[in-house]
Amino acid sequence: MNGVLILIIGIVALSLGYVFYGQRLSKKWGVDPSRKTPAFEFEDGVDYVPTDSNVLFGHQFASIAGAAPIIGPIVASSYGWLPVLLWCLLGGIFFGGVQDFGSMVASVKNEGHSLGFIIKKYLGSTGKALFLLFCWLFCIVVIAAFANIVAVSFGSVANNTALTLSNGSTATTSCLFIVFAVGLGFFSRKYRPKQSILTVIAIVLLVVAMTIGLKAPITSLDVHGWSYIVFVYILIASIVPVWSLLQPRDYLNSFLLIFMIAAAVIGILVAHPTMSLPAVTTFSVGGKGMFPYLFVTIACGAVSGFHALVSSNTSSKQIKSEKDMLKVSYGAMLVESLLAVIALVCVGSLGGMPEGASAQQTFAMAIANFLDVINMNHNLSMTLINLAISAFALTSLDSVARIARLSFQELFTDEEQEAASVGPIQKLCQNSVFATVITLVLGYALSKGGYLNIWALFGSSNQMLSALALSAVAVYLKKSGKDSKNVWIPMLIMMAVTFSALTLLNISNFQTIGTDSFVFAKQGLQLIFGIFIFIIGIMISYNSIKSLFFNDDESTKTKLQPVLEGELD
Repeated sequence: MNGVLILIIGIVALSLGYVFYGQRLSKKWGVDPSRKTPAFEFEDGVDYVPTDSNVLFGHQFASIAGAAPIIGPIVASSYGWLPVLLWCLLGGIFFGGVQDFGSMVASVKNEGHSLGFIIKKYLGSTGKALFLLFCWLFCIVVIAAFANIVAVSFGSVANNTALTLSNGSTATTSCLFIVFAVGLGFFSRKYRPKQSILTVIAIVLLVVAMTIGLKAPITSLDVHGWSYIVFVYILIASIVPVWSLLQPRDYLNSFLLIFMIAAAVIGILVAHPTMSLPAVTTFSVGGKGMFPYLFVTIACGAVSGFHALVSSNTSSKQIKSEKDMLKVSYGAMLVESLLAVIALVCVGSLGGMPEGASAQQTFAMAIANFLDVINMNHNLSMTLINLAISAFALTSLDSVARIARLSFQELFTDEEQEAASVGPIQKLCQNSVFATVITLVLGYALSKGGYLNIWALFGSSNQMLSALALSAVAVYLKKSGKDSKNVWIPMLIMMAVTFSALTLLNISNFQTIGTDSFVFAKQGLQLIFGIFIFIIGIMISYNSIKSLFFNDDESTKTKLQPVLEGELD
């Protein structure tokens, strides 16, 4: 199979999905461009900020993409290219896009509130508390995994000068991105420049940052040193106004990701790589069956619960018009699916992951090989691609830290409670700095095991969150009189996938207790988090399914049988 054909299939399928399925959902779910959005209704200059759809698309895309849509398909390619391709395309159109769009619609229609608030509204206070606790625990896992990835990609490496210089360049450029983003944010807020002018400035800053980064790499800090710096940065990024850092940084990084995707597409088109992987290699890799592990390994790029948090916790508060929701949420998801397809072509061209190479290095190596055809410097190509991947891992941390902070604060907030009755401990937990610090302390402890040891827990809990987000959207749609059938099948499938995966993971970690391989900071903490996440997931799923399919109210009663017999329409 030729890589160009797979790329074309991906582009055509995702485009058709957006035009037909996405637009159909928009009509069925009552998107109303004339309705005033929460960004205007509750504008506060911190979280509620009306934002241009292009800038917000950049924020959404940069926040949800990260390194995961590259890592997942490359790792999962051991099952063969066909299962990966099908899951990325069908998952993106019928699962991930539905979840992201539905989460944003539900939030915007409910004053920009999170899915936790929506669950409380339709399932009660206990459901809300459980969901927010789940979100908070999940965010800690994400912070631990991605903070370690960033620190490793920045830190110097003993006895490896080439990798130290490459990592140092990435570190310098990423630090400059932060500085430039702050300046761009203040400039944009004060002068309100036209979008075209803002775009030119962003591209110039991007080129300057990369040029300085390549010429002046920071090589004096190892992984441990960068780990401290990364967590300090997360602390600041999660509490400052979105316009001062989060939006402009994601906007800058969106151009870097667009460059990476464009370079990959051009490289594939000119190089015509052959897929040196069988369509299906095996149904079990290392004892891990295609079900459920394929669907957990590939999260971002198909469906990812983290996306629902971005859609409903940050982006929904910045939507200027409801008509922008499809582009920002569903559109960003499908572009991410395209990135996953590109990653599949990359690993396929190499016949699998080269021995000793990481998924990121595999991706960069393949694109550099493609661009050799047009005589682009091989080392420069690899450096730029590695830089893009690392920059987006850091960008994901910006968003997830803020989401963790908001989830923790909301967990201790009752909108109906009188201010005078709020006790000192509850007031402390509502404080943004305290909420961030306690989150990061736990995240730092979990990160000490290394991201490879956390990845299975990250994937399982991420997909569990997807199942819960889809159930929340389904309940919202049903209770508000809208058609929720498009959400039922994705919700039930993701529940089956994630409960299976998390059960197997918990059993595996439990079996290490008392053995020489058991380390509490690795298997022990993961087992504790895994058990809590599993129990909370069971409780929320039970209440959601009960509300959806076994409601005693005959006027709104929905039976399970149509779900089992129905199809995605």
